[in-house]
Amino acid sequence: MNIATKAITITTETFILTNQRAVFWEKEKALILSDLHIGKTAHFRKNGIALANHVMKSDLERLSVLIAYFQPEKFIIVGDLLHAGNNSDVDEFCVWKNQYPDLKFFLIEGNHDRISTILEEKLCMDFKADQFELGNILFIHDFDKTNPKFQITGHIHPGFVINSTVNSIRLPCFVQTENQLLLPAYSEFTGLDTKNIPKKGKFYVFTAAEIYEI
Repeated sequence: MNIATKAITITTETFILTNQRAVFWEKEKALILSDLHIGKTAHFRKNGIALANHVMKSDLERLSVLIAYFQPEKFIIVGDLLHAGNNSDVDEFCVWKNQYPDLKFFLIEGNHDRISTILEEKLCMDFKADQFELGNILFIHDFDKTNPKFQITGHIHPGFVINSTVNSIRLPCFVQTENQLLLPAYSEFTGLDTKNIPKKGKFYVFTAAEIYEI
C-alpha cells in the first residue's frame, strides 16, 4: 500500500492529508477519518444480498498501516463508524481495535451511529458525543452553518469529476474551505457525491498512488 501525503495548514496547525482517506493532525498526534460504515456488508448479507466482507477487512488493513506509519495517540472518527447497528462485522472491528489498547478512541456520532448501551460497552470508546472541540477545531459529522468555528466534517462522501476528451473520472477528495475541512468516506464501499459539496474551496483529489490539489 502506498501512502501519499499532502500537508495543509488549518488555524496555524499542520494537518497531513493522505491518499488513504484519512488525515493526521501533527500537534495532537491524532489520526482522523469519517464514514467507516462498519457492518455495511453484513447488513447487505442479512438482507439477502451476497457480499463478501473483504471490503471491511481491506479498510481495517489500511487503518493498521496508517497507525504504524503515523504512530497516533488519538483515533478520531467524525461520524458513521457504524452502518446498521450491531452485527458480526462489529465483532470483527472490536477484535481489530483490541490490538491498540493505548490508542484513545473518540467517536463523533453520525446519522448511522445507533449505539445501544450494550454496543457502547463492546466498542470501548474513550469519548462519544455528537460534537467535539479540540483546540480551535470543532469535529462534527455534518457541517453546522450556525457555528463560526472551523469544522472538520464528514457525511457527504465528497467526490470530484475530472473531465477529459475520452471520458469522465470520478475520484474521492478532501475539500478545504475557509471554515471547513470535509473528509472523504474512509470505507471504499461507499458512493461519491459530486454535487452537494462546497463550491468554493481547495479540492485535494487522490488515487491509489498520489494526492494533488485542484
